[in-house]
Amino acid sequence: MNSVNPLRENELMMTRRHLFGKTALGLGTAAMAGLMGTDLKAEQGGLDGLPHHQPKAKSVIYLFMSGGPSHIDLWDYKPKLNDLFGEQLPDEIRDGQRVTGMTANQKSGFPLAPSRYKFTRQDNNADGIWTSELLPHTATVAKELCVVYSTFTEAINHDPAITYIQTGAQTPGRPSLGAWLSYGLGTANENLPHYVVMHARTNHPEQSLFNRLWGPGFLSSDHQGILMRSQGDPVLFLSNPTGVSRTDRRAQLDALAAINQQQADQFGDPEVLSRIKQHEMAYRMQSSVPELVDFSDETAATLEMYGEDVKTPGTFAASCLTARRLAQRGVRNIQIFHRGWDAHGNLTGEHASQAKDIDQATAALIKDLKQQGMLDETLVVWGGEFGRTPYCQGNLTRENYGRDHHPRCFTTWMAGGGVKPGITYGRTDDYGYNIADSDGNPLQPQPDKDSWTPGTMHIHDLNATILHLMGIDHTKLTYRYQGRDFRLTDVHGHVLSDILV
Repeated sequence: MNSVNPLRENELMMTRRHLFGKTALGLGTAAMAGLMGTDLKAEQGGLDGLPHHQPKAKSVIYLFMSGGPSHIDLWDYKPKLNDLFGEQLPDEIRDGQRVTGMTANQKSGFPLAPSRYKFTRQDNNADGIWTSELLPHTATVAKELCVVYSTFTEAINHDPAITYIQTGAQTPGRPSLGAWLSYGLGTANENLPHYVVMHARTNHPEQSLFNRLWGPGFLSSDHQGILMRSQGDPVLFLSNPTGVSRTDRRAQLDALAAINQQQADQFGDPEVLSRIKQHEMAYRMQSSVPELVDFSDETAATLEMYGEDVKTPGTFAASCLTARRLAQRGVRNIQIFHRGWDAHGNLTGEHASQAKDIDQATAALIKDLKQQGMLDETLVVWGGEFGRTPYCQGNLTRENYGRDHHPRCFTTWMAGGGVKPGITYGRTDDYGYNIADSDGNPLQPQPDKDSWTPGTMHIHDLNATILHLMGIDHTKLTYRYQGRDFRLTDVHGHVLSDILV
Protein backbone atom coordinates (compact mmCIF):
# COMPACT_ATOMS: atom_id res chain seq x y z
CA MET A 1 0.00 0.00 0.00
CA ASN A 2 2.79 2.44 0.89
CA SER A 3 4.39 1.98 -2.52
CA VAL A 4 1.27 3.16 -4.34
CA ASN A 5 1.21 6.76 -5.52
CA PRO A 6 -1.40 8.62 -3.39
CA LEU A 7 -3.17 9.92 -6.50
CA ARG A 8 -3.39 6.38 -7.89
CA GLU A 9 -4.51 5.10 -4.49
CA ASN A 10 -7.37 7.61 -4.45
CA GLU A 11 -8.37 6.44 -7.92
CA LEU A 12 -8.30 2.75 -6.94
CA MET A 13 -10.40 3.39 -3.84
CA MET A 14 -13.23 4.81 -5.98
CA THR A 15 -15.72 2.13 -6.98
CA ARG A 16 -17.42 2.22 -10.39
CA ARG A 17 -20.79 3.14 -8.82
CA HIS A 18 -19.11 5.79 -6.66
CA LEU A 19 -17.35 7.22 -9.69
CA PHE A 20 -20.49 7.60 -11.81
CA GLY A 21 -22.57 8.84 -8.89
CA LYS A 22 -19.99 11.42 -7.92
CA THR A 23 -19.21 12.69 -11.41
CA ALA A 24 -22.54 12.43 -13.23
CA LEU A 25 -23.12 16.17 -13.08
CA GLY A 26 -19.46 16.92 -13.75
CA LEU A 27 -19.28 14.70 -16.83
CA GLY A 28 -22.50 16.17 -18.19
CA THR A 29 -21.22 19.66 -17.57
CA ALA A 30 -17.92 18.86 -19.22
CA ALA A 31 -19.69 17.37 -22.24
CA MET A 32 -21.96 20.40 -22.54
CA ALA A 33 -18.95 22.70 -22.27
CA GLY A 34 -17.26 20.79 -25.08
CA LEU A 35 -20.29 21.08 -27.33
CA MET A 36 -20.76 24.77 -26.64
CA GLY A 37 -17.10 25.75 -26.58
CA THR A 38 -17.44 26.99 -23.00
CA ASP A 39 -14.41 27.33 -20.76
CA LEU A 40 -15.29 25.74 -17.41
CA LYS A 41 -12.93 28.15 -15.72
CA ALA A 42 -14.46 31.26 -17.29
CA GLU A 43 -16.87 31.83 -14.41
CA GLN A 44 -14.06 31.92 -11.89
CA GLY A 45 -13.20 35.48 -12.84
CA GLY A 46 -16.66 36.44 -14.02
CA LEU A 47 -18.31 35.76 -17.37
CA ASP A 48 -17.09 37.06 -20.69
CA GLY A 49 -19.11 40.07 -21.85
CA LEU A 50 -20.05 41.22 -18.36
CA PRO A 51 -20.88 43.77 -17.24
CA HIS A 52 -23.46 44.22 -19.99
CA HIS A 53 -23.41 47.99 -19.55
CA GLN A 54 -21.62 50.58 -17.46
CA PRO A 55 -22.50 49.85 -13.82
CA LYS A 56 -23.61 52.56 -11.42
CA ALA A 57 -22.78 50.49 -8.33
CA LYS A 58 -19.70 48.48 -7.49
CA SER A 59 -21.15 46.88 -4.37
CA VAL A 60 -24.53 46.10 -2.80
CA ILE A 61 -25.10 46.27 0.96
CA TYR A 62 -28.44 44.63 1.70
CA LEU A 63 -29.92 45.28 5.16
CA PHE A 64 -32.50 42.52 5.45
CA MET A 65 -35.07 42.87 8.24
CA SER A 66 -36.15 39.26 8.65
CA GLY A 67 -39.66 38.69 9.92
CA GLY A 68 -41.55 41.45 8.15
CA PRO A 69 -41.20 45.00 9.55
CA SER A 70 -44.43 46.97 9.79
CA HIS A 71 -44.54 49.56 7.01
CA ILE A 72 -47.48 51.21 8.79
CA ASP A 73 -45.44 51.82 11.95
CA LEU A 74 -42.16 52.80 10.31
CA TRP A 75 -42.60 54.43 6.89
CA ASP A 76 -46.09 54.45 5.39
CA TYR A 77 -47.98 57.18 7.26
CA LYS A 78 -51.72 56.45 7.43
CA PRO A 79 -53.46 59.14 9.56
CA LYS A 80 -56.95 58.02 8.45
CA LEU A 81 -56.57 54.90 10.58
CA ASN A 82 -56.62 57.09 13.71
CA ASP A 83 -60.31 57.75 13.11
CA LEU A 84 -61.06 54.09 12.42
CA PHE A 85 -59.62 52.52 15.57
CA GLY A 86 -61.23 49.13 16.19
CA GLU A 87 -63.52 49.27 13.15
CA GLN A 88 -63.51 46.29 10.78
CA LEU A 89 -61.43 46.39 7.61
CA PRO A 90 -64.01 46.88 4.82
CA ASP A 91 -64.66 43.77 2.73
CA GLU A 92 -64.08 45.71 -0.48
CA ILE A 93 -60.59 46.67 0.69
CA ARG A 94 -59.63 43.12 1.54
CA ASP A 95 -61.35 41.93 -1.65
CA GLY A 96 -61.05 38.27 -0.72
CA GLN A 97 -57.30 38.36 -0.28
CA ARG A 98 -55.71 35.29 1.27
CA VAL A 99 -54.76 35.72 4.94
CA THR A 100 -52.79 33.47 7.25
CA GLY A 101 -54.41 30.93 9.55
CA MET A 102 -53.38 33.08 12.48
CA THR A 103 -56.06 35.69 11.78
CA ALA A 104 -58.41 34.00 9.31
CA ASN A 105 -60.73 32.78 12.08
CA GLN A 106 -60.08 35.16 14.95
CA LYS A 107 -63.29 36.09 16.75
CA SER A 108 -62.57 39.79 16.62
CA GLY A 109 -62.46 39.73 12.83
CA PHE A 110 -60.10 42.29 11.28
CA PRO A 111 -60.15 45.34 13.63
CA LEU A 112 -58.12 48.27 12.31
CA ALA A 113 -55.11 49.29 14.38
CA PRO A 114 -53.64 52.77 13.77
CA SER A 115 -49.98 53.23 14.50
CA ARG A 116 -49.33 54.61 17.95
CA TYR A 117 -46.17 56.33 16.70
CA LYS A 118 -45.81 59.91 15.55
CA PHE A 119 -44.61 60.55 12.01
CA THR A 120 -42.59 63.52 10.80
CA ARG A 121 -42.29 64.76 7.26
CA GLN A 122 -38.74 65.80 6.55
CA ASP A 123 -38.61 69.54 5.80
CA ASN A 124 -35.51 69.20 3.64
CA ASN A 125 -37.25 66.78 1.34
CA ALA A 126 -39.57 68.10 -1.34
CA ASP A 127 -40.97 64.67 -2.10
CA GLY A 128 -42.29 64.34 1.43
CA ILE A 129 -40.67 61.29 2.98
CA TRP A 130 -42.40 60.49 6.26
CA THR A 131 -40.49 58.75 9.04
CA SER A 132 -41.69 57.24 12.29
CA GLU A 133 -40.45 58.43 15.64
CA LEU A 134 -38.94 54.94 15.98
CA LEU A 135 -36.30 55.95 13.40
CA PRO A 136 -34.98 59.39 14.45
CA HIS A 137 -31.45 58.75 13.16
CA THR A 138 -32.60 57.34 9.82
CA ALA A 139 -34.78 60.42 9.42
CA THR A 140 -31.61 62.53 9.25
CA VAL A 141 -30.57 60.77 6.02
CA ALA A 142 -34.03 60.76 4.40
CA LYS A 143 -32.73 63.09 1.69
CA GLU A 144 -30.48 60.24 0.50
CA LEU A 145 -33.24 57.62 0.33
CA CYS A 146 -35.56 56.40 -2.39
CA VAL A 147 -38.51 55.03 -0.42
CA VAL A 148 -40.67 52.53 -2.31
CA TYR A 149 -44.10 52.07 -0.72
CA SER A 150 -45.39 49.64 -3.35
CA THR A 151 -43.24 46.52 -2.97
CA PHE A 152 -45.27 43.31 -3.19
CA THR A 153 -44.90 39.54 -3.25
CA GLU A 154 -47.10 36.44 -3.52
CA ALA A 155 -45.59 34.59 -0.54
CA ILE A 156 -47.42 34.93 2.78
CA ASN A 157 -45.27 32.83 5.15
CA HIS A 158 -41.72 33.52 6.25
CA ASP A 159 -39.54 30.80 4.76
CA PRO A 160 -41.10 30.82 1.26
CA ALA A 161 -41.14 34.64 1.30
CA ILE A 162 -37.48 35.02 2.31
CA THR A 163 -36.44 32.27 -0.10
CA TYR A 164 -38.41 34.05 -2.84
CA ILE A 165 -36.84 37.47 -2.40
CA GLN A 166 -33.35 35.97 -1.98
CA THR A 167 -33.42 33.49 -4.86
CA GLY A 168 -36.37 34.34 -7.12
CA ALA A 169 -38.29 31.17 -6.21
CA GLN A 170 -40.37 30.16 -3.19
CA THR A 171 -38.94 26.64 -3.15
CA PRO A 172 -35.29 25.94 -2.19
CA GLY A 173 -32.60 25.09 -4.69
CA ARG A 174 -31.99 28.29 -6.67
CA PRO A 175 -28.89 30.51 -6.43
CA SER A 176 -29.11 33.59 -4.24
CA LEU A 177 -28.66 37.16 -5.46
CA GLY A 178 -25.08 37.28 -4.18
CA ALA A 179 -24.25 33.98 -5.87
CA TRP A 180 -25.55 35.31 -9.20
CA LEU A 181 -23.41 38.44 -8.80
CA SER A 182 -20.36 36.32 -8.00
CA TYR A 183 -21.02 34.05 -10.98
CA GLY A 184 -21.52 36.94 -13.39
CA LEU A 185 -18.98 39.49 -12.21
CA GLY A 186 -16.33 37.54 -10.34
CA THR A 187 -14.32 39.29 -7.68
CA ALA A 188 -12.57 42.62 -7.28
CA ASN A 189 -10.46 41.38 -4.34
CA GLU A 190 -8.97 37.90 -4.49
CA ASN A 191 -8.18 37.97 -0.77
CA LEU A 192 -11.80 38.26 0.35
CA PRO A 193 -14.95 36.34 -0.58
CA HIS A 194 -17.17 37.58 -3.41
CA TYR A 195 -20.18 37.46 -1.10
CA VAL A 196 -20.26 38.00 2.68
CA VAL A 197 -23.19 37.44 5.05
CA MET A 198 -23.59 38.59 8.66
CA HIS A 199 -26.26 37.82 11.26
CA ALA A 200 -26.66 40.80 13.57
CA ARG A 201 -27.55 40.20 17.20
CA THR A 202 -31.13 40.82 18.20
CA ASN A 203 -33.33 40.49 21.25
CA HIS A 204 -36.00 38.65 19.25
CA PRO A 205 -34.36 35.95 17.09
CA GLU A 206 -37.56 34.05 16.32
CA GLN A 207 -37.06 32.77 12.78
CA SER A 208 -34.29 30.46 11.72
CA LEU A 209 -32.20 31.45 8.72
CA PHE A 210 -30.88 28.67 6.53
CA ASN A 211 -27.60 28.82 4.62
CA ARG A 212 -29.43 28.11 1.36
CA LEU A 213 -30.61 31.75 1.56
CA TRP A 214 -27.07 32.78 0.65
CA GLY A 215 -26.23 29.54 -1.14
CA PRO A 216 -25.12 28.87 -4.73
CA GLY A 217 -28.01 26.59 -5.68
CA PHE A 218 -26.96 24.78 -8.85
CA LEU A 219 -23.99 27.11 -9.44
CA SER A 220 -20.59 25.89 -8.31
CA SER A 221 -20.04 26.07 -4.56
CA ASP A 222 -17.39 28.81 -4.68
CA HIS A 223 -20.22 31.30 -5.35
CA GLN A 224 -21.92 30.74 -2.00
CA GLY A 225 -21.93 33.47 0.62
CA ILE A 226 -19.40 33.26 3.45
CA LEU A 227 -20.96 33.69 6.88
CA MET A 228 -18.97 35.90 9.25
CA ARG A 229 -19.32 35.09 12.95
CA SER A 230 -19.27 37.30 16.02
CA GLN A 231 -17.58 34.80 18.34
CA GLY A 232 -14.36 32.91 17.87
CA ASP A 233 -12.86 33.03 14.40
CA PRO A 234 -14.72 35.56 12.22
CA VAL A 235 -14.87 32.80 9.62
CA LEU A 236 -15.15 29.19 10.76
CA PHE A 237 -11.78 27.37 11.02
CA LEU A 238 -9.88 30.51 10.02
CA SER A 239 -7.11 29.87 12.55
CA ASN A 240 -4.68 26.99 12.15
CA PRO A 241 -5.02 24.14 14.66
CA THR A 242 -2.59 24.09 17.58
CA GLY A 243 0.80 22.91 16.39
CA VAL A 244 0.17 23.69 12.72
CA SER A 245 2.17 26.61 11.34
CA ARG A 246 1.29 28.71 8.31
CA THR A 247 4.11 26.94 6.45
CA ASP A 248 2.56 23.58 7.35
CA ARG A 249 -0.84 24.77 6.15
CA ARG A 250 0.69 25.90 2.84
CA ALA A 251 2.32 22.52 2.33
CA GLN A 252 -0.95 20.73 3.12
CA LEU A 253 -2.88 22.86 0.65
CA ASP A 254 -0.29 22.30 -2.08
CA ALA A 255 -0.54 18.53 -1.64
CA LEU A 256 -4.33 18.65 -1.54
CA ALA A 257 -4.45 20.88 -4.61
CA ALA A 258 -2.33 18.37 -6.54
CA ILE A 259 -4.77 15.57 -5.70
CA ASN A 260 -7.79 17.70 -6.58
CA GLN A 261 -6.25 18.89 -9.83
CA GLN A 262 -5.50 15.32 -10.83
CA GLN A 263 -9.14 14.43 -10.15
CA ALA A 264 -10.36 17.46 -12.12
CA ASP A 265 -8.18 16.53 -15.09
CA GLN A 266 -9.44 12.94 -15.06
CA PHE A 267 -13.15 13.44 -14.50
CA GLY A 268 -13.89 17.01 -15.62
CA ASP A 269 -15.90 17.80 -12.50
CA PRO A 270 -15.95 21.63 -12.11
CA GLU A 271 -16.86 21.23 -8.45
CA VAL A 272 -13.33 19.93 -7.83
CA LEU A 273 -11.93 23.18 -9.22
CA SER A 274 -14.28 25.07 -6.90
CA ARG A 275 -12.88 23.10 -3.98
CA ILE A 276 -9.35 24.15 -4.89
CA LYS A 277 -10.44 27.79 -5.10
CA GLN A 278 -12.16 27.63 -1.72
CA HIS A 279 -9.08 26.18 -0.04
CA GLU A 280 -6.91 28.92 -1.49
CA MET A 281 -9.40 31.61 -0.48
CA ALA A 282 -9.44 30.26 3.08
CA TYR A 283 -5.65 30.48 3.19
CA ARG A 284 -5.62 34.09 1.98
CA MET A 285 -8.39 35.04 4.40
CA GLN A 286 -6.13 34.10 7.30
CA SER A 287 -4.40 37.42 6.63
CA SER A 288 -7.18 39.56 5.16
CA VAL A 289 -10.05 38.86 7.59
CA PRO A 290 -8.31 39.77 10.89
CA GLU A 291 -7.34 43.11 9.35
CA LEU A 292 -10.91 43.59 8.10
CA VAL A 293 -12.53 43.24 11.53
CA ASP A 294 -9.91 45.32 13.36
CA PHE A 295 -11.48 48.77 13.78
CA SER A 296 -8.39 50.33 15.37
CA ASP A 297 -7.67 52.35 12.23
CA GLU A 298 -11.13 53.98 12.30
CA THR A 299 -11.38 57.52 13.66
CA ALA A 300 -13.05 58.23 16.98
CA ALA A 301 -15.63 60.33 15.12
CA THR A 302 -16.55 57.38 12.88
CA LEU A 303 -16.96 55.00 15.81
CA GLU A 304 -19.03 57.58 17.68
CA MET A 305 -21.28 58.00 14.63
CA TYR A 306 -22.12 54.28 14.67
CA GLY A 307 -22.75 54.31 18.42
CA GLU A 308 -21.47 52.42 21.42
CA ASP A 309 -22.65 49.07 20.04
CA VAL A 310 -20.04 49.24 17.28
CA LYS A 311 -17.45 48.08 19.83
CA THR A 312 -19.29 44.78 20.34
CA PRO A 313 -18.75 42.18 17.62
CA GLY A 314 -21.93 40.85 16.10
CA THR A 315 -24.11 43.88 16.76
CA PHE A 316 -25.90 45.55 13.89
CA ALA A 317 -23.61 48.57 14.30
CA ALA A 318 -20.45 46.45 14.08
CA SER A 319 -21.91 44.63 11.08
CA CYS A 320 -22.66 47.92 9.29
CA LEU A 321 -19.14 49.23 9.79
CA THR A 322 -17.75 45.88 8.63
CA ALA A 323 -20.00 46.17 5.57
CA ARG A 324 -18.51 49.56 4.69
CA ARG A 325 -15.00 48.14 5.11
CA LEU A 326 -15.88 45.16 2.90
CA ALA A 327 -17.28 47.41 0.17
CA GLN A 328 -14.17 49.56 0.47
CA ARG A 329 -12.11 46.44 -0.24
CA GLY A 330 -14.07 45.46 -3.34
CA VAL A 331 -16.52 42.85 -2.02
CA ARG A 332 -19.50 43.01 -4.37
CA ASN A 333 -22.32 41.72 -2.21
CA ILE A 334 -22.68 42.17 1.55
CA GLN A 335 -25.82 41.14 3.38
CA ILE A 336 -26.76 41.80 7.00
CA PHE A 337 -29.69 39.81 8.37
CA HIS A 338 -31.46 41.29 11.41
CA ARG A 339 -34.07 38.90 12.77
CA GLY A 340 -37.03 39.52 15.06
CA TRP A 341 -39.50 41.69 13.12
CA ASP A 342 -42.33 39.13 13.28
CA ALA A 343 -44.59 41.08 15.65
CA HIS A 344 -47.84 39.10 15.90
CA GLY A 345 -48.56 40.25 19.45
CA ASN A 346 -46.38 42.77 21.23
CA LEU A 347 -45.53 44.95 18.24
CA THR A 348 -44.99 48.14 20.22
CA GLY A 349 -42.52 46.46 22.52
CA GLU A 350 -40.70 44.42 19.91
CA HIS A 351 -40.54 46.99 17.10
CA ALA A 352 -39.23 49.64 19.49
CA SER A 353 -36.39 47.29 20.46
CA GLN A 354 -35.72 46.29 16.87
CA ALA A 355 -35.69 49.87 15.61
CA LYS A 356 -33.29 50.90 18.37
CA ASP A 357 -30.96 48.10 17.23
CA ILE A 358 -30.74 49.29 13.65
CA ASP A 359 -31.58 53.01 13.54
CA GLN A 360 -28.33 54.76 14.44
CA ALA A 361 -26.10 52.33 12.56
CA THR A 362 -28.25 52.49 9.42
CA ALA A 363 -27.97 56.27 9.34
CA ALA A 364 -24.25 56.06 10.14
CA LEU A 365 -23.67 53.67 7.24
CA ILE A 366 -25.25 56.11 4.78
CA LYS A 367 -23.31 59.07 6.23
CA ASP A 368 -20.07 57.09 6.36
CA LEU A 369 -20.34 55.95 2.75
CA LYS A 370 -20.98 59.54 1.70
CA GLN A 371 -18.04 60.89 3.71
CA GLN A 372 -15.80 58.23 2.17
CA GLY A 373 -16.96 59.21 -1.32
CA MET A 374 -18.47 55.74 -1.75
CA LEU A 375 -22.23 56.31 -1.66
CA ASP A 376 -22.53 57.04 -5.38
CA GLU A 377 -21.00 53.63 -6.17
CA THR A 378 -22.48 51.58 -3.30
CA LEU A 379 -26.12 50.53 -3.40
CA VAL A 380 -27.76 50.18 0.03
CA VAL A 381 -31.06 48.27 0.19
CA TRP A 382 -33.32 48.04 3.27
CA GLY A 383 -36.39 45.83 3.62
CA GLY A 384 -37.94 42.53 4.65
CA GLU A 385 -39.82 39.66 3.06
CA PHE A 386 -43.26 41.31 3.45
CA GLY A 387 -45.04 43.95 5.54
CA ARG A 388 -47.70 43.74 8.24
CA THR A 389 -51.46 44.15 8.21
CA PRO A 390 -53.28 47.37 9.15
CA TYR A 391 -55.65 45.23 11.20
CA CYS A 392 -54.78 43.77 14.57
CA GLN A 393 -53.92 40.22 15.48
CA GLY A 394 -54.98 39.34 19.01
CA ASN A 395 -56.04 41.89 21.61
CA LEU A 396 -56.27 45.49 20.44
CA THR A 397 -55.52 48.53 22.59
CA ARG A 398 -54.20 51.94 21.65
CA GLU A 399 -51.05 51.20 23.60
CA ASN A 400 -50.26 47.80 22.11
CA TYR A 401 -51.30 45.52 19.26
CA GLY A 402 -50.00 42.85 16.93
CA ARG A 403 -50.07 42.62 13.15
CA ASP A 404 -50.14 39.64 10.81
CA HIS A 405 -48.11 39.04 7.63
CA HIS A 406 -48.97 41.28 4.69
CA PRO A 407 -47.41 40.59 1.26
CA ARG A 408 -49.78 42.78 -0.75
CA CYS A 409 -47.82 45.98 -0.13
CA PHE A 410 -44.84 46.94 1.99
CA THR A 411 -41.98 49.42 2.10
CA THR A 412 -38.45 48.98 0.81
CA TRP A 413 -35.88 51.71 0.42
CA MET A 414 -32.68 52.11 -1.55
CA ALA A 415 -29.87 54.65 -1.40
CA GLY A 416 -26.77 55.47 -3.43
CA GLY A 417 -25.47 53.35 -6.28
CA GLY A 418 -27.36 55.12 -9.07
CA VAL A 419 -30.72 55.58 -7.33
CA LYS A 420 -32.36 59.01 -7.18
CA PRO A 421 -32.05 60.45 -3.67
CA GLY A 422 -34.85 61.96 -1.62
CA ILE A 423 -37.81 60.57 -3.56
CA THR A 424 -40.73 58.24 -2.98
CA TYR A 425 -42.11 55.71 -5.44
CA GLY A 426 -45.57 54.20 -5.53
CA ARG A 427 -48.28 54.60 -2.95
CA THR A 428 -50.81 52.60 -0.95
CA ASP A 429 -54.45 53.21 -0.08
CA ASP A 430 -55.62 54.99 3.08
CA TYR A 431 -55.53 51.71 4.98
CA GLY A 432 -52.00 50.72 3.94
CA TYR A 433 -53.56 47.51 2.61
CA ASN A 434 -53.42 47.78 -1.19
CA ILE A 435 -51.11 49.40 -3.70
CA ALA A 436 -53.06 52.35 -5.08
CA ASP A 437 -53.05 54.63 -8.10
CA SER A 438 -52.64 58.40 -7.89
CA ASP A 439 -56.31 58.76 -6.97
CA GLY A 440 -56.07 56.23 -4.16
CA ASN A 441 -57.89 53.45 -6.01
CA PRO A 442 -56.55 49.92 -5.36
CA LEU A 443 -54.41 48.36 -8.09
CA GLN A 444 -54.01 44.68 -8.92
CA PRO A 445 -50.33 44.58 -9.94
CA GLN A 446 -48.84 41.55 -11.67
CA PRO A 447 -45.27 40.22 -11.49
CA ASP A 448 -45.10 39.58 -15.25
CA LYS A 449 -42.83 42.08 -16.97
CA ASP A 450 -45.20 42.16 -19.96
CA SER A 451 -48.11 43.32 -17.81
CA TRP A 452 -46.15 45.44 -15.37
CA THR A 453 -48.13 48.14 -13.57
CA PRO A 454 -46.34 51.52 -13.26
CA GLY A 455 -45.83 52.60 -9.68
CA THR A 456 -45.40 49.05 -8.37
CA MET A 457 -42.34 47.00 -7.46
CA HIS A 458 -42.58 43.23 -7.34
CA ILE A 459 -39.58 41.54 -5.74
CA HIS A 460 -38.52 40.42 -9.24
CA ASP A 461 -38.48 44.12 -10.19
CA LEU A 462 -36.31 44.84 -7.15
CA ASN A 463 -33.80 42.17 -8.12
CA ALA A 464 -33.85 43.22 -11.78
CA THR A 465 -33.09 46.79 -10.71
CA ILE A 466 -30.26 45.72 -8.39
CA LEU A 467 -28.65 43.69 -11.18
CA HIS A 468 -29.10 46.60 -13.61
CA LEU A 469 -27.29 48.98 -11.25
CA MET A 470 -24.45 46.45 -11.04
CA GLY A 471 -24.17 46.49 -14.84
CA ILE A 472 -26.16 43.33 -15.55
CA ASP A 473 -29.13 42.79 -17.84
CA HIS A 474 -31.21 40.40 -15.72
CA THR A 475 -32.63 38.68 -18.80
CA LYS A 476 -29.13 37.76 -20.03
CA LEU A 477 -27.54 36.45 -16.82
CA THR A 478 -28.62 32.82 -17.15
CA TYR A 479 -27.38 29.34 -16.29
CA ARG A 480 -28.48 26.18 -18.10
CA TYR A 481 -29.53 23.49 -15.67
CA GLN A 482 -31.75 20.42 -16.16
CA GLY A 483 -32.51 21.40 -19.72
CA ARG A 484 -33.56 25.03 -19.27
CA ASP A 485 -32.00 28.44 -18.75
CA PHE A 486 -32.51 29.78 -15.24
CA ARG A 487 -32.11 33.34 -14.03
CA LEU A 488 -32.64 35.20 -10.76
CA THR A 489 -35.85 36.86 -11.96
CA ASP A 490 -37.28 33.65 -13.49
CA VAL A 491 -39.38 34.89 -16.46
CA HIS A 492 -40.36 38.17 -14.82
CA GLY A 493 -38.77 41.42 -13.69
CA HIS A 494 -38.89 45.04 -14.77
CA VAL A 495 -36.10 47.57 -14.18
CA LEU A 496 -37.55 50.62 -12.37
CA SER A 497 -35.99 53.26 -14.57
CA ASP A 498 -38.08 56.02 -12.94
CA ILE A 499 -36.05 55.78 -9.73
CA LEU A 500 -32.62 55.71 -11.39
CA VAL A 501 -30.29 58.65 -11.84
